Amino acid sequence: MPFLDMETIGYDTVNNKAVFVDQTQLPAKYIEVFTDDFDEMYEAVKNLRVRGAPAIGVFAAISLAVLVNKTNDKDLKKQFFDYADRFISCRPTAVNLAWAIKKCKNTAENSDDIQRDLKNLALQMIEEDIQICRQIGENGAKLLSKCNAVLTHCNAGRLATVKYGTALAPIYIAKEKGHNISVYADETRPLLQGARLTCYELQTAGVDTTLICDNAASAVMKKGLVDAVVVGCDRVALNGDTANKVGTSVLAILASEYNIPFYVCMPFSTFDKDIKDGSQIPIEERNSDEIISICYKENIVAKGVKTLNYAFDVTDHKFITAFVTEKGIIKPSEIRNYCKN
Repeated sequence: MPFLDMETIGYDTVNNKAVFVDQTQLPAKYIEVFTDDFDEMYEAVKNLRVRGAPAIGVFAAISLAVLVNKTNDKDLKKQFFDYADRFISCRPTAVNLAWAIKKCKNTAENSDDIQRDLKNLALQMIEEDIQICRQIGENGAKLLSKCNAVLTHCNAGRLATVKYGTALAPIYIAKEKGHNISVYADETRPLLQGARLTCYELQTAGVDTTLICDNAASAVMKKGLVDAVVVGCDRVALNGDTANKVGTSVLAILASEYNIPFYVCMPFSTFDKDIKDGSQIPIEERNSDEIISICYKENIVAKGVKTLNYAFDVTDHKFITAFVTEKGIIKPSEIRNYCKN
């Protein structure tokens, strides 16, 4: 099956299982996991076996549907809300997780058949994510029509959604239409999502891809090797401040310095109408082992050195050229008006 026809997460309705590609095994192994166990679902999101803001939102909806369809306990709704409240705590920065669980809660509260309705909601969200990402790709491909090469950070491709991706969707749609855009991919330390995941999926899809060190971005921009920077994101405040994988804000500042457009590709659901600016976005701090395990493995760092492992940073809206959404191209100054509708 062609790579882009595959889905990163899914719902096996015949066996009532949530399905996901274990991204911690890539690129060495492509492993699909089938599960109906809450602890495994929670652990999969917490430990980045399932990752990417849109993907973890849809995966949460699938998981909750699987869990309520696993039992006929008379306290089914109580169990559902317990699972939902526990799930929402595992990744605090990505708003899509909270958004998806809120939709599930609203459905459950107004349902006379929670098993049927949550199952239908999960299937609906899978299809909507595919359509939304496809439209982001269409809109972004037009925006990049004169670009020969772009720079991206982390992984905001097919592996971060059900299908197509956000930041990489324009690359795939452009390729479908005969416009081949080359991609420079940051490693994205400490977990190397750019090296492990972005390069893997772009190469598999036949896209010309060059891996660079995170700290080579300035040199690449200065030499004029890229025409734009495209990234995904995990949450956007009403003023346009944007949370994404740590290191993104550095790229935005560099792009501004070199007069290179900086585009954030995202589903409209990633706008958080309840947050005024970036100072209110919760930033996840992950275990220091993610940093030191790589360094200590090669005896690079002295034992006992302290670490600080922010998973995300916030890019100020003034450095963002535009947001590419399924609703069109939105400038930071236009977000408030869009969110009122």
